[in-house]
Amino acid sequence: MRAILSSSVLGVVSLLASACAVPAEKAVPAAPFAPETEMPQATLFDFTDPTVARAWRNVDDDVMGGVSSSRIEALPHGARFFGTVSLENNGGFASVRSTPAPLGLTGADGLELELVGDGHSYKLSIRLDGDFDGVSYQTNFTPPAGKLSRTRIAFRDLVPMWRGRRVSDAPAFDPARATQVGLVIGDKQAGAFELLIVAIRATDPL
Repeated sequence: MRAILSSSVLGVVSLLASACAVPAEKAVPAAPFAPETEMPQATLFDFTDPTVARAWRNVDDDVMGGVSSSRIEALPHGARFFGTVSLENNGGFASVRSTPAPLGLTGADGLELELVGDGHSYKLSIRLDGDFDGVSYQTNFTPPAGKLSRTRIAFRDLVPMWRGRRVSDAPAFDPARATQVGLVIGDKQAGAFELLIVAIRATDPL
């Protein structure tokens, strides 16, 4: 897996470094990316801290007999979620998720993902408990390829899912109960992928 994508690592590091760089005379240590007019935010996961990526784990379709594989690794200025999705053995997904813990999302109305995409579509997945295989609340997003961008996802757009199927009788999403955040690639997107993650933030209503 590393051999497939290793040629891009230096470019990835350079891209993140240039995107995240702030001239010294203009630096604002508390919020280098956020103009004063933006929606109020609280950072949940700052992947410029290498210990954050190390606390996340991959969960791929090998748990169901598939052969897809993925990893998350810390890089300067962010983290890299990468691997290969395979449709063999009725598989077809790879994912990464945070360690279960209360996320403190009471009062928030969504999340903002600061990412560099690769042209693939991904899913944001949020769980309300620490269950390995329980219901998760998901929605699709497609970050622009090759450039740093911010994708905002409203909690009202999340759909309760279990193993790829909508759960019609699941309770409504409750931000106060959120315990895990995850990123998933599936939807028959076979082949190599690479998503660069800088930060995940909660957004509050204005």
